[in-house]
Amino acid sequence: MSDDPIRLGQFLKYTGLADTGGEAREWIQGGLVSVDGEVETRRGRQLADGMRISVVMPDGSTRTAVVGEEFDPFA
Repeated sequence: MSDDPIRLGQFLKYTGLADTGGEAREWIQGGLVSVDGEVETRRGRQLADGMRISVVMPDGSTRTAVVGEEFDPFA
């Protein structure tokens, strides 16, 4: 990533966790997304390197990505 800030909804799409912006919005508004352990319901929340983003996936598993680190959505 770069030094430019990224918003939560964009990050979910960028990492491939969410397939679409609509999917990301649903997850965020539904309380399924956490930033550094705190549920976040603002799609426009600005993220910084090192922040840990966790998503409760539709199958009940939890996927986690860290801003600024490589992420494989299929791992």
